[in-house]
Amino acid sequence: MGKPITIFTGQWADLSFEEMCKKAGAWGYDGLEIACWGDHMDVRRGAEDPEYIESKKSILKKYNLKCWALGAHLAGQCVGDRYDERLDGFAPEVVKGKPEALRQWAVEEMKYTAKAAQNMGCSVVNGFMGSPVWKFWYSFPPTTEEMVEAAFKKIRDLWTPIFDEFDRCGVNFALEVHPTEIAFDLYTTQKLFEVFENRPTLGLNFDPSHLQWQGVSPDLFIREFPGKIYHVHMKDVSVNLDGKSGILGSHLPFGDLRRGWNFRSLGHGDVDFGEIIRALNVVGYTGPLSVEWEDNGMDREFGAKESLEFVKQVNFSPSDASFDKDMKTE
Repeated sequence: MGKPITIFTGQWADLSFEEMCKKAGAWGYDGLEIACWGDHMDVRRGAEDPEYIESKKSILKKYNLKCWALGAHLAGQCVGDRYDERLDGFAPEVVKGKPEALRQWAVEEMKYTAKAAQNMGCSVVNGFMGSPVWKFWYSFPPTTEEMVEAAFKKIRDLWTPIFDEFDRCGVNFALEVHPTEIAFDLYTTQKLFEVFENRPTLGLNFDPSHLQWQGVSPDLFIREFPGKIYHVHMKDVSVNLDGKSGILGSHLPFGDLRRGWNFRSLGHGDVDFGEIIRALNVVGYTGPLSVEWEDNGMDREFGAKESLEFVKQVNFSPSDASFDKDMKTE
């Protein structure tokens, strides 16, 4: 029996929740990873209004869908980031341009998210944590070790009260390792877990696309953190270094073919999903495979349907037989 296949609604938040459910159900998905923005999930209402939650569950059921996880990337980014005006796009009008007020809103939003997830029957919230030090990743002017240590400590201080609320709700937080986050590759992820003393509340929303273009082997990343894979994104990326383009993207928009890399619909990039499924099977992951669809060069409905069929083809279970063990001769 394969893992359930879901689709993340973050790239579809321009649609109403019911319209998204209707499409996903018609395509044949098993469920949704619900984004906590747009019309899809108001976490404060989800935490406090039982009728609101029942309406979401009723719509899911109407289209034969389930929900295993919420996605709270935008508010989570605002918790740990060093403020600039880009964060205002993630926050309500009343806190825009007010760094500390915006951060406090985000902290409270994440606490509400834990309760909303509990009320939805979800055991995982996926998201970002932000980073006070990402803007200094290239060490010129020099980024000191003390600055890095201080950044990890600030993340621990900011997120510990949030994780306390997650624990009270019986929900885990799964960080999507990603550039702009405090953990953006294998070694920074190791450090983050060390800083939190391997707290069980904190795990990973594994997304191979953000590792592949950095040169990190996604299947090896899974094997490095076998007990920490709490959720999985299925997302592809193509690296196209042609001698002119650079791996840093040249400030060109996504989809521009001059870029050194671009996100692609599943099966149109460089990620080896067969090896990823094998690694997930080895570490015992049985949760959803959630399609996060992004491809600026393809119609999204075509891509969503095609991606579902792609995941079905690689969604194999581990073997239940040892092929050489019981060999006998007559």
